[in-house]
Amino acid sequence: MANTSSTARGRAGAGAAVADGGGPVDQAQVAASEPGPKQRSVRVVLLALMIAMLLAMLDNMIVGTAMPTIVGELGGLEHLSWVVTAYTLATAASTPIWGKLGDLYGRKATFLTSIVIFLLGSALSGMAQDMGQLIGFRAVQGLGAGGLMVGVMAIIGDLIPPRERGKYQGMMAGVMGIAMIGGPLVGGTITDHLGWRWAFYINLPLGAVALIMVTAVLHLPKKRSKARVDYLGAALLTVGITAIVLVTTWGGSEYAWGSAVIMELIGIGVASLVGFVFVQKKAAEPILPLHIFRNRNFTLMAVIGFITGFVMFGAVLFLPLFQQSVQGASATNSGLLLLPMLGAMIVVSLIAGRVTTNTGKYKVFPLVGSVLMGVGLFLLSQMDTDTTRLTSGLYMAVLGAGMGCLMQITMLVAQNSVEMRDMGVASSSTTLFRTLGSSFGVAIMGALFNNRVQDVMAERAGSAGSGMTEKSAQLDAASLAKLPAVAREAYQHAVASGTHSAFLLGSVIAVGALVAAVFVKEVALRGGEPTKVAVPE
Repeated sequence: MANTSSTARGRAGAGAAVADGGGPVDQAQVAASEPGPKQRSVRVVLLALMIAMLLAMLDNMIVGTAMPTIVGELGGLEHLSWVVTAYTLATAASTPIWGKLGDLYGRKATFLTSIVIFLLGSALSGMAQDMGQLIGFRAVQGLGAGGLMVGVMAIIGDLIPPRERGKYQGMMAGVMGIAMIGGPLVGGTITDHLGWRWAFYINLPLGAVALIMVTAVLHLPKKRSKARVDYLGAALLTVGITAIVLVTTWGGSEYAWGSAVIMELIGIGVASLVGFVFVQKKAAEPILPLHIFRNRNFTLMAVIGFITGFVMFGAVLFLPLFQQSVQGASATNSGLLLLPMLGAMIVVSLIAGRVTTNTGKYKVFPLVGSVLMGVGLFLLSQMDTDTTRLTSGLYMAVLGAGMGCLMQITMLVAQNSVEMRDMGVASSSTTLFRTLGSSFGVAIMGALFNNRVQDVMAERAGSAGSGMTEKSAQLDAASLAKLPAVAREAYQHAVASGTHSAFLLGSVIAVGALVAAVFVKEVALRGGEPTKVAVPE
């Protein structure tokens, strides 16, 4: 075992981490922070991890652009939503299971398996001959995607001490920005020039590079756990998550919120999650150990992550819609419309990471981030038909700055709050709460938006106006251009009003993140002091 000597301040930092539920300083982490070949190899691994992260985040945005072409060739318009829903369901349901498998059997093997499954799903999706096959293969792809994000976060948690991790926050935020901005552009280009099947095949060379690099460079201790996988807990959690995602996906669109189908799904979801909690208390190796939620910081980060996901994906959905419908922006470059928000998010995330690394202080970022997020959403709720693109861009930048303070800090603090043996479930739980937050955000903000659009269209254009948006409150550019001037103006006012309601709700929800941030306890980050490590020959 390596002999470690550290300064008194370093011992105090490590002790504080243990006192609040974190684990002791991990020798592999400390060694990874030493300069030299190990540090260079960490950077190579990080490059491979960022490619895998890009695959997971880019996929839905590329495929979304190709959807009209896919329907044109395969047909099955009535099943179109399932192409996205199958992927989302499989990703959300498998996320906590991947995290636990990594803790039990080793991070590297689990991560490589998830990449292989994702690439297999991508290849099969590209070869699909009908809509049914495509939906099934997208579920396979989503199953692999569930392990990509968790694997990236957990491996980073193994390799890099929390104190040093801030240096790399800008890189992770940058990947997210590239996915959101570049996804629609890449998807449109690929579909127009190579065909929709290449929207899936493009994953293969990127994934192969990540696979080769991770296999060759990543070296983590192998695990051979004799513990049995908690299959009953995994099944109950899968059913519960599936029911929740279906409620948020179908509620208010496919089925009325009070319909029998939605009520049954809610009942199934609640019963499954209650059963899951009971099983976890008895399981020898629970899928989601409940003891991690006894740590105050971890629970607060889960709450903040949920709210951040709620707000962010709502913004990503409604901002391009507002700019296209009200401000007359082109749908082709819809990803670029989010540049002010994503640019601010990347810059602030980079600054927050550097400050955290240099000072070891992080509580200020959830506080400031929650305030900026709430203020940004409130400003966006004030947009109307006369709002200029410059003004809306400034409002988006405020929201993006808030996101930059929160996106990576939540994962950092959550991982610092648990022992190393629970790194996988901590990463998967935080990712899961953010995913569920996004599902609820899109559903609830979407329902509010749609209802408001319907009401305003009925007020301004009578029964003809409400009839135009009866099936969907979101009209594409072609449909909007065909409307008479009076109806088009009514729709623009309706969208502005719907956007106001959605973002106003978001600003109220953001208050919850601020309340949670107030109670965060600033615990010393592991790996905070230079430590001399004697590595045995």
